[in-house]
Amino acid sequence: MAHDGREMTIETALLPDLLALTKAAIPPAEALLETARDRVRAMVTQNGKVSGALLEANQTAAHGLAWLATYVESLREMQGWAERLDTDGRFGELERLIHQIAFGEYLWQIYGGIPMSQGEIVRPQDIGLSQEDQRALMQPAVMTLTQAGNSQAARMRLVALMQDGAGHATVGSTGLDDELEMIREQFRRFADEKVAPHAHHWHLNDELIPMEVIEELSEMGVFGLTIPEEFGGFGLSKASMVVVSEELSRGYIGVGSLGTRSEIAAELILCGGTAEQKAKWLPALASGETLPTAVFTEPNTGSDLGALRTRAVKDGDDWVITGNKTWITHAARTHVMTVLARSVPETSDYRGLSMFLAEKTPGTDAQPFSDPGLSGGEIEVLGYRGMKEYTVNFDDFRIKGDNLLGGVEGQGFKQLMQTFESARIQTAARAVGVAQSAMEAGLQYALDRRQFGKPLIEFPRVAGKLAMMAVEIMVARQLTYFSAREKDADRRCDLEAGMAKLLAARVAWACADNALQIHGGNGFALEYPVSRILCDARILNIFEGAAEIQAQVIARRLLG
Repeated sequence: MAHDGREMTIETALLPDLLALTKAAIPPAEALLETARDRVRAMVTQNGKVSGALLEANQTAAHGLAWLATYVESLREMQGWAERLDTDGRFGELERLIHQIAFGEYLWQIYGGIPMSQGEIVRPQDIGLSQEDQRALMQPAVMTLTQAGNSQAARMRLVALMQDGAGHATVGSTGLDDELEMIREQFRRFADEKVAPHAHHWHLNDELIPMEVIEELSEMGVFGLTIPEEFGGFGLSKASMVVVSEELSRGYIGVGSLGTRSEIAAELILCGGTAEQKAKWLPALASGETLPTAVFTEPNTGSDLGALRTRAVKDGDDWVITGNKTWITHAARTHVMTVLARSVPETSDYRGLSMFLAEKTPGTDAQPFSDPGLSGGEIEVLGYRGMKEYTVNFDDFRIKGDNLLGGVEGQGFKQLMQTFESARIQTAARAVGVAQSAMEAGLQYALDRRQFGKPLIEFPRVAGKLAMMAVEIMVARQLTYFSAREKDADRRCDLEAGMAKLLAARVAWACADNALQIHGGNGFALEYPVSRILCDARILNIFEGAAEIQAQVIARRLLG
């Protein structure tokens, strides 16, 4: 039977025995990771312990190890996703292409260099691996996948299949159960109808997200999704919150982040609060009646939370707080601040920090702060504008004595660390949503825009950009879902959450950058939403732990 050119492309795009190939490729990658871990550990160990000074001196190697471990975990999670779909009879051609391209690309990057950021490629030799070590990776399955997995034929075929649902659809089955997909569909409709049509206007005018949107989210249960039923919430899984954050962030990252505010405040109180504090605050958070903001960062400390200087001093039954905070999201119109301050005298590290539930009066654009002892102003930012960023100044600001979280001093840093898993899982979910938004914008523009007599999408390099967006979004999504499942199983998952956040943030930026490139000059025009998506994507590599800090944390766990 004769085949035309298109049929030949389809025929040769997919590798045979794909699941067997990808399964066989994982052990060599795992073995390389273990070799790299041994080599880096030797670089940073002194007297049998990991040395902070040596870790800093060998930072590229340590961070490269973190990225290598993230890639290997990504391959494992993609394999698990593919096998589950195959068992369920849902591993179709589109999913096979995503899986094949992901393995082909990530294995090649493991061999030749992983991009930690633009211009920062970590090579195997940077983490102590020799060429002989690298040759051990090149087993037959790996060689087949690196040679033919991420081919132009595979990318072009994937993009041809993507066009069937162009504009507003997740590319490929996510592998989630029916209940989670129902939640996805509900919030996707909300994002499409109530958020996406207005997001660019809010951004360009630097407007707060309208209270009507917040009230609707409250009615939909967003703020109490994972709060236990006994405290007025729905008691659903972290995986459900991931899906909600992903879909709302696809509409606008600010809306996707509203639920995260309440999620983290509720987690602080659930993990560290007294029975009375839980009874008072959790139902109000769950209903949306109380909107929270996190007040941790200071102007000169950044990620070094142990060096915080804001002080809380006991005055009778109350506490009095003095100090300056910065980069406080949604600070103006919220009702309660979770404030990290130093309450233990003569301490200079994390052991002197305490967490407070500081009540405040909601403000407006014109008057963001009205309580005595509280002031501040808006920080003008490139993106992530819907909740706004503020400086907050405490000048003898009074807090009720029973609003010390847990009723015990010196527990603030520990209480905060307990929330970091959930916070980073949520940031990864938001990053996946922003990446999805970028892909949709790029795909629609490539279909609509014609150059040299044909749509942009017919040019292989444009199609290739879109294909890699779809592939990397699925990789980041599966890594994020895995970390949420680990959290739901009550297993320690700071490593997995950190990896998900690290990768998803890079993927969001790459997707936004490439979507803007597809738009050409129009992408540089403020009137096109892709310009906002690019600005929104950029923050994801910075907040909830900058990429460098995140890699450091992962490396310490791997080497400890």
